[in-house]
Amino acid sequence: MISATKVGIFVGAILAVVWFALGFWAFFFAAIAMILGALVGRIIDGKLDMRSLVDTFRGKRTSS
Repeated sequence: MISATKVGIFVGAILAVVWFALGFWAFFFAAIAMILGALVGRIIDGKLDMRSLVDTFRGKRTSS
């Protein structure tokens, strides 16, 4: 299994190459795409409950 540290190093390296090769805005959009991809992956894996996420952004809290 790949550790979170190794994945973080890999993602950082990709973002650094994008920034150096293509500039800040390409880096920015690549980072946004990676964040969205991670969210979709967590939803598909069942590790992120969309209902609780939406409630958090709306300011609703539970006492559980």
